[in-house]
Amino acid sequence: MKKAVLAYSALALAALATAPSAHAQGIRLGLRAGGAYTNLAGNIRNENTYNNKLGFMGGVVLNADLTGDGFFSIQPEVLYSQKGFENKPTEYTNTLLGVGYTEKREGKVNFNYLDVPVLARIKAGGLVLEAGPQYSYLLSANDETKLTRTPQPNGTPQTFESTDRKDVSNLKRSELGYVAGVGYQADNGLGIGLRYTGAFSDFVKADNGDTYFGGDLKNARHSAFQLSLSYLFPGK
Repeated sequence: MKKAVLAYSALALAALATAPSAHAQGIRLGLRAGGAYTNLAGNIRNENTYNNKLGFMGGVVLNADLTGDGFFSIQPEVLYSQKGFENKPTEYTNTLLGVGYTEKREGKVNFNYLDVPVLARIKAGGLVLEAGPQYSYLLSANDETKLTRTPQPNGTPQTFESTDRKDVSNLKRSELGYVAGVGYQADNGLGIGLRYTGAFSDFVKADNGDTYFGGDLKNARHSAFQLSLSYLFPGK
């Protein structure tokens, strides 16, 4: 599966690199790196217990100028992207007539993705507007959650740590989403940009939705703001 994803990424870049019109107008390779402010979107139970998390994103870009003056271009990218959330140490209750338990989660969950956005890009002066679809593949995960459960009424707290920290069997490996952003690019190729990326579908498998994080995330989607610096190398 990973080989198939890498092949898809390479094909996305090669398709534009070999397009006659793109060759005529100019192809520029580049780099992008920055930070991500990630969390979850969707119908999430106990939503206030899931907090934003900082992560890293970075990779390579290919810009194909289709108008000859840089006004409109297509830009596929291949990016390593960290997503996920932090467990806010807020206690929540699951009781009926005072019988049940209270829980508190702590720690963070990292999801490491290979993102392949293909962006339509407008550059007017230095101002850049961009948007397009994105394919994402889950490379790995690291669950650092610690759960403290207290039976009610008057129970003794018990602490549990994630036993399958890197298990991804509950999660969908492939994901379709979208990207939209605004930025600035100087004539020398240096740029800065702010993007929002989201997903069209839930990332937890349907048959595991009632068990993963106690069923809280069965309707959850990835969501992230990304602030990054970029550089396009000079074209021929």
